[in-house]
Parts: sequence; C-alpha cells; structure tokens
Amino acid sequence: MLGEDSPVLTVLHSVDQPPDLERIEKYATIRYTDETGLTQALPGADALFVYDFLSTALPGAWHAADRLSWVHIASAGVDPVLFPGLRDSDVTLTNSRGVFDDAIAEYVLGVILAFAKDFARSLRLQEAARWQHRETERVAGQHVMVMGTGPIGRAIARMLRAVGMRVSGVGRTRRENDPDFGVVHPSTELVEHLPEADYVVAVAPLTEQTKGAFDARAFAAMKPTARFVNVGRGELVITKDLIAALRSQQIAGAALDVFDVEPLPSDSPLWMMQNVLVSAHMSGDVIGWRNILVERFIENFERWRTRQPLHNVVDKQLGYVPSPAV
Repeated sequence: MLGEDSPVLTVLHSVDQPPDLERIEKYATIRYTDETGLTQALPGADALFVYDFLSTALPGAWHAADRLSWVHIASAGVDPVLFPGLRDSDVTLTNSRGVFDDAIAEYVLGVILAFAKDFARSLRLQEAARWQHRETERVAGQHVMVMGTGPIGRAIARMLRAVGMRVSGVGRTRRENDPDFGVVHPSTELVEHLPEADYVVAVAPLTEQTKGAFDARAFAAMKPTARFVNVGRGELVITKDLIAALRSQQIAGAALDVFDVEPLPSDSPLWMMQNVLVSAHMSGDVIGWRNILVERFIENFERWRTRQPLHNVVDKQLGYVPSPAV
C-alpha cells in the first residue's frame, strides 16, 4: 500500500550519479542513496528504483524493506534483484524492457558485418601501413540462430532478415511460422540445432535453465566457421570452454559484450585474441540512454501512484516479462 501521505521512493544509484527525478518530487518523498546506504534508506519506503542496475546490494538490505510494494530496475535483465526474498514476496517487480531493443540489434548487425568484412584485420593492416588485398564474406543467405525470443531477440531477427540473412530462434517452446524467426526451436534442443548456424547470438535472460547453456558441448556442436555473439548475460557462457573453443578453432570467432566477471580482468586471454571482439557491456547504451531509462521509470511511477496497471511486470518465477502470444 502507498503511504497515507505522499509515498516514499528510495532510489539506488551509483556514487555521484543520481537520476534527475525533479518532475515527480512533488508526488513523493525521494531518498537517494548508493549501495552503502541502502539498508538505512529502505525502512518505510513504498517503492524502490534500482537505477544502479549492476548493484547486487538489494539482497543484503532486503531485511530493512518493511513496506515495499514495487521495485523497478533500470535494465531489461533482472537477475541482480531476483533473489529468493523478492521472488517469494508480494512485491511487484518491473523492468525497462523495450529501451534497448533496436540499439542492441544494430550492435549485433555491426559485429556480424565486422566479422564478414574482416574489419579488425583491415585496421591492423592500416596501422602497419600494409596493403594486402583480400576477399571477404557475404552476410546475405547466412543462417543466424538467436537464443532468446523476447523483444530484443525479435528486433535482432528483424534487422538481420532485412539484410538477407536467414534467422531461426531458440526459446522455451517450439513454434512454427513465427513472424520474426520462422522456426523457434525449444531450448532443450539447442545443441542439436547449433550445427545449422553460421552465427549464434545469445540474448536470452539469465535463468536456471539458461545459465551455462553455452559450454564445451555446445561449442563443439558449432561449425568451425561459425561466430558466437553474446549480448545477453555473461553467465550464459562457460568462459573457460569458450576460450578453449576459440584457441582450438572449434569456432571461428566471438563478439562479446557481457562477461561472467565485469569488468573483464586485464589478464583474460580474450583481450588478446585476434578472432574476438570485446566491448564493455555497452551494446544497448546509445547517446541519451540513461534519460530514456528515467523516462520509462517516470511513466510507470505515474501509473503506480494513480493505481493503474504497471508496464513490464516481471513474472518472478520465470525471471522475465512474458511476451504476448504471437
């Protein structure tokens, strides 16, 4: 329930980076805190805005949450806040689904083109002032398998189909004649269908079912010419198995935006591999993205304070916002 007067909103932000919530200050008592003060900022709070979406402080402070009815996280992934205490409570959880879809799709198209057109080698040759004529690959007609059939996966599928690539999906259940993927294979058959793909894109949410899905067995099933792209969660991958597959040329390359340990340690061999593209968890972070995240929260806050149904309500047992039937 909301407070008898104005509701109390706690905002968890990183150090010296609180969001601009001036527009709603007249409607709520706002407590800004970084993770060191979260335990003190939760008692009496009706809602929590997890603006620092990488923070893992909430489980340790959960005992102080004595009046929460709503938690909103400024990301599409909810694994940092989906711990047993929140999952088993009556607290509603919402996320920022929809903000990153097209930006991440553009990133995926970009790294696929970078592999096909061998841009990394072109840059190395340019730095060495070395002229070397080469032939490159077409992307049209190549088969991309996308694990994760939510909004981001669908945006990726639409963008890749627009440049002539063949796309299939991997999701919870089998589907035929899907408008974006054509065929969706059940995740239980991932390894069985990996040999069909020239590119494999991981964008699935992190759940008990998807954690570690890309292991030695999965990489061994892929074509030696295939490339792997991870824009989902680092924990979808067994990193040591990926490194071994790259070193032994079981797969041809990888573009990695997320890692099981972030920042990626400086001694990781992934940094120095010429067939690997590394980016710093930024595939969806386009200019103005933080402002968009705040706007999405404010839209939901207005619905919450006026007791309208919230957008992007997470099924806490599944670990993501269910997509409507297509």
